[in-house]
Amino acid sequence: MYMRIKRYTNEVVDLLTDIHDSGVMLAFLKDILTPAELDDVVLRLQIIKMLRAGTPQREIAKKLGISVAKVTRGSRALYETTLSKQQAQELYDV
Repeated sequence: MYMRIKRYTNEVVDLLTDIHDSGVMLAFLKDILTPAELDDVVLRLQIIKMLRAGTPQREIAKKLGISVAKVTRGSRALYETTLSKQQAQELYDV
């Protein structure tokens, strides 16, 4: 089963990297994700960016209107990342 999912994951990655139009990308994400899943992705990115900028977790929670526990769960992504330090800086430190 893992190999099948990995193949499908690679297919999604390839498709996403082929989309160069932000309108098409948004439409695609809305097609394949539920509104809650899209919101989770959007929030996760904001949490990571704010944490990398040194914003305290409580401040992030207040600013985004979410629980501190959700910020804490999102912060795990910083420690479990597979990106190199340079890749993370290029993606998150905008």
